[in-house]
Amino acid sequence: MATLGAWDYTILAVVLVISVAIGIYYRFVGGKQSTTTEYLLADRSMNVAPVAFSLMASFMSAVTILGVSMENYQYGTMFVLINLSYVLSTPVAAYLIIPVFYRLKTASVYEYLELRFGYATRLAASLSFSLQMVLYMGIVVYAPALALEAVTGLNQVFSIVIVGVVCTFYATLGGMKAVLITDIYQSLLMFAAVFSVIICAWVKAGSLEVIWRVAQENGRIDLTNFSVDPTERHTWFTQILGGSATYLAIYGVNQTQVQRLMAVKSLSAARAALWWCLPILCLLSLSTCFSGLCIYWYYRDCDPLLEGRVNSRDQVMPLFVVDTMGEYTGLAGLFVSGIFCASLSTISSIISSLAAVTLEDYLKPLVSCCAKRTLTDRQTLWYSKLLSLFFGALCIGMAFMAGSIGGLLQAALSIFGIIGGPLLGLFTLGMYVTKANEKGAIGGLLISLAFCFWIGFGQPKPPLVSLDMSTAGCPVDRSFARDIFLKTATAVAEEEHFFYLYRISYMWYAALGFLITIFGGWLLSWLFALLKWDNNRHIYQDADCTLIKHDLFVPPIAKRLQRRQMPLLVVTGTSSEIGGITTESAMAPPRLDEIEWEKHKAVA
Repeated sequence: MATLGAWDYTILAVVLVISVAIGIYYRFVGGKQSTTTEYLLADRSMNVAPVAFSLMASFMSAVTILGVSMENYQYGTMFVLINLSYVLSTPVAAYLIIPVFYRLKTASVYEYLELRFGYATRLAASLSFSLQMVLYMGIVVYAPALALEAVTGLNQVFSIVIVGVVCTFYATLGGMKAVLITDIYQSLLMFAAVFSVIICAWVKAGSLEVIWRVAQENGRIDLTNFSVDPTERHTWFTQILGGSATYLAIYGVNQTQVQRLMAVKSLSAARAALWWCLPILCLLSLSTCFSGLCIYWYYRDCDPLLEGRVNSRDQVMPLFVVDTMGEYTGLAGLFVSGIFCASLSTISSIISSLAAVTLEDYLKPLVSCCAKRTLTDRQTLWYSKLLSLFFGALCIGMAFMAGSIGGLLQAALSIFGIIGGPLLGLFTLGMYVTKANEKGAIGGLLISLAFCFWIGFGQPKPPLVSLDMSTAGCPVDRSFARDIFLKTATAVAEEEHFFYLYRISYMWYAALGFLITIFGGWLLSWLFALLKWDNNRHIYQDADCTLIKHDLFVPPIAKRLQRRQMPLLVVTGTSSEIGGITTESAMAPPRLDEIEWEKHKAVA
């Protein structure tokens, strides 16, 4: 097994030390993380650039670098089309969804659901998000440990602990500011890791044209699958429709991303951050896709998995780095550092968001209910840091469980689809459908989650069939037992009959969850209202249910509701004398619930 040199380890150590130093720096400068707003939302004072980089780095991490490259290496380029969904979905998030959250200015996006439906809906959604992030964090920490083990033989336990401890340290100590700033340089190292692969293959092949031609000759270049069959893994429809649902579930209503968008100074800055994130995200995605083709060119005559050099194709990329970059001092260390940084940025973001959600959605309501008091800002800050430590330790534990998950990319996107899709549907139901009520919304969410978990984790599932891999150039003394076993297993699997829903592409999970929540929630809301089991009173400011809180809805609907209510709002509560007759305004003084709503909107 190849090993890293002294300079490689030095580079890795320096990268980790810089991350820790940034956390220490932001602990002792500025406001010194002395308020909850500064700790969780960076005092809402961040510029566009660090937020844009952080939006990309929060989820497009080691899972992207390792998973997307192997997707193109093993299955071809159809996955590339998901970038079109990013372009189509960004204006939806920027101009319809984000304005609703920005008007609330809260640390938890799930507070919106309490204002729109009630606390039970907020709790159900928050618990779903927490489950989603806890499952995802295990994969993200496991990825760099897998990479380092493949190329150096370094103990996987040690790698997991190092990643978990470092990101927990700077996230807990430096708060959101440290997380955002470290994301910038960690993002640059992620790009450096991917481009080092492309450039190295380019030099060895002589030209990029050679790499492209080999990929084309061996069936890797394919952008022509227009099938409407939902069991097809990647088609134009799965990548654009399913990809859009996944993107909006992440960049529209996910706590981790919205929390970053709330850290800027204004709504226009939040939109700008989202738009600047788009080219950064697409550049990383496209370059990572091409890196997979570069790796295929190098191993076109001897696949490392069939040769027995690695146990999983998710290990092929780091193996390529050692095979081709070992002669260049420090270059392999730079790549491994990029993989580590990719996971550090994501885990620190998850830790911060889980701490915010746990504090705002669980702890504060519990203290208010049981102790009949509210937490002081100092107590809130202390609990936030304690929760960051707890979730840091939890992510290390979850990483050890992720080893049993095959296919990093599909596992990660499946988790976001299974839980993110229903959550996107819940927020959309609240922001678009005025007739929706709490019981209907919760019912739609639970039905959708149950369905998505069923089709997502139900067994048995058909194994993924890879494109042809060659062993013609492998050493003659290699063992072909593994090769024969894999081919036999695939042949047997193709003869079995699998339940139809278990064969649906993982890219449809988010879209199906979204649609079931929307239509199920709407239908159940209508039914419960008809039976007088529930109503939509939460959207009204007054007890007579005449004035709607239009800020709870997306801007086009909010403007329409505002225009509809305009005759009631233009009349003041003052008296006037017309023709000698004293008249009073038709509008009553503001009620208590109106005053509370206005107070909530004014909170900064």
